Amino acid sequence: GGSVKAGKMPEGEKTRQCKQEEEQLQKEEEQEGLIEFYSSYQELFQFFCSNTTIHGAIRLVCSKKNKMKTAFWSVLFFLTFGLMYWQFGILYREYFSYPVNLNLNLNSDRLTFPAVTLCTLNPYRYSAIRKKLDELDQITHQTLLDLYDYNMSLPRSDWSTLSTQKRSSRSLLHHVQRHPLRRQKRDNLVNLPENSPSVDKNDWKIGFVLCSENNKDCFHQAYSSGVDAVREWYSFHYINILAQVPDAKALDESDFENFIYACRFNEATCDKANYTHFHHPLYGNCYTFNDNSSSLWTSSLPGINNGLSLVVRTEQNDFIPLLSTVTGARVMVHDQNEPAFMDDGGFNVRPGIETSISMRKEMTVRLGGSYSDCTEDGSDVPVQNLYSSRYTEQVCIRSCFQLNMVERCGCAYYFYPLPEGAEYCDYTKHVSWGYCYYKLLAEFKADVLGCFHKCRKPCKMTEYQLSAGYSRWPSAVSEDWVFYMLSQQNKYNITSKRNGVAKVNIFFEEWNYKTNGESPAFTVVTLLSQLGNQWSLWFGSSVLSVMELAELILDFIAITFILAFRWFRSRQKLSPPGPSPNSHDNTAFQDETPGLGAPHRFTVEAVVTTLPSYNSLEPRGPSRDGEVGHD
Repeated sequence: GGSVKAGKMPEGEKTRQCKQEEEQLQKEEEQEGLIEFYSSYQELFQFFCSNTTIHGAIRLVCSKKNKMKTAFWSVLFFLTFGLMYWQFGILYREYFSYPVNLNLNLNSDRLTFPAVTLCTLNPYRYSAIRKKLDELDQITHQTLLDLYDYNMSLPRSDWSTLSTQKRSSRSLLHHVQRHPLRRQKRDNLVNLPENSPSVDKNDWKIGFVLCSENNKDCFHQAYSSGVDAVREWYSFHYINILAQVPDAKALDESDFENFIYACRFNEATCDKANYTHFHHPLYGNCYTFNDNSSSLWTSSLPGINNGLSLVVRTEQNDFIPLLSTVTGARVMVHDQNEPAFMDDGGFNVRPGIETSISMRKEMTVRLGGSYSDCTEDGSDVPVQNLYSSRYTEQVCIRSCFQLNMVERCGCAYYFYPLPEGAEYCDYTKHVSWGYCYYKLLAEFKADVLGCFHKCRKPCKMTEYQLSAGYSRWPSAVSEDWVFYMLSQQNKYNITSKRNGVAKVNIFFEEWNYKTNGESPAFTVVTLLSQLGNQWSLWFGSSVLSVMELAELILDFIAITFILAFRWFRSRQKLSPPGPSPNSHDNTAFQDETPGLGAPHRFTVEAVVTTLPSYNSLEPRGPSRDGEVGHD
């Protein structure tokens, strides 16, 4: 009995030793927990549902004993998840459509006066081409006589000049005969003979035929109006005559004083430094005011007395009546450093009328990049700018047509700038250019050339909204002294008082101008806010809940990799052949034997429970041994 007591430890000592061992085991477990994961997917899912801040997730765990509730909450949870991500898809689609908000601002400041271009509407009979124009007039006279029995009057000098001219095979007559003006039956009268009594002159269409160089294919340019047909046919030959002038400066015959009777801006007289001159094939001499960027006009006040006032001569003399069929002048308001396309934005001023044009400035600023297909300066547009001005959509479209014209037809159209290394179309050098031009024009209008898609709108543009008012000028009681004073000024001789002059006033209607801007309607901040609203609506959670969900996904991936790694290791350990019969009895003591033939039993445990060490068993072992030995 004494030996047994000597082998026992005091109760206090054993208690203290057990506490130390438990603390050491707890520290080891905590250290191991930093790098260990959950033992199974089920444990991971239960931990997530029990501790997450996402609403409804805990119902998947607490109601696991009731299968109906578990199924109901599972369907509801995943249905809610699907609806939320469906809303997410709508938000992302809206964000990547790059919508914009339109911002309207009214600004009040001193306004820069725009450029104003004024044309005479009288194509000038320049001395460099006078003889050929006289010959074309005579050919047209004979053509109208044959087609319509109309005897067009011509000056006697033209007849005498034409009678002495000798025409060679390459003369104007030869080329006109190649492109004659003729009548053709309408579609519903094609099968009737020309001398049929049921066929009236009004039942014919008039036009001209343009054929390829080998005459294998022809293009019929027909018009329902004889006036349009004669004017277009005459214009076609007129362009060929202009293209034959080697130096364009030969057509620069400005006659400013004979066209502009008076010019005033802000009650001050204009001078030659305030305008530039250019020639338009159809609209004659044109003058652009306030186009000098070094000294631009500014309007300090709105109103008719603080703008541009012009008195112009609208009387037609011996110019080209077959080309210009209207009387008056043509005016266009445009921004500086932009060409004046009189066909697009111009309007006519009537003779004997005072036209008052009020303007309202409007600026448009578009967002580029992903928000629109606008261009800042045209450098990213695949079309060369042939104009000596900044990029505009019309500049690009005309340049695109001209470049296609040079490529397809071998020459350039006279109305547009000349590309480098090219020459203007002239049927003395390019016999079938007319056929090529009209075929190309039809493709251009149908956008087969792609010019309307290639040329994009500029991101910044300035427009002027115009409204006009008209009144008779001069009035019946004042016209005598007004015309007398005008006739005394530089010896002006006005033969037609009613159609001789016109007055134009151009001014700002108000001091304010409108700016139309764009701003992103759906930014990243807006997207995050909308996503957060949807997340809170369906799950009542926050950003930290999203991080919990991300943690769940990462843990799931980590456990998958660890399980796969353990399974792979177990397969490697089981890959050698089985043990020999002599070692059969020792297999029971091998650690690998329990897994033989069943590798799926290997699991990953996040918390390893360590068995008590042999040191903790020592107090019991000796005592029992002592007691047994004693007995």
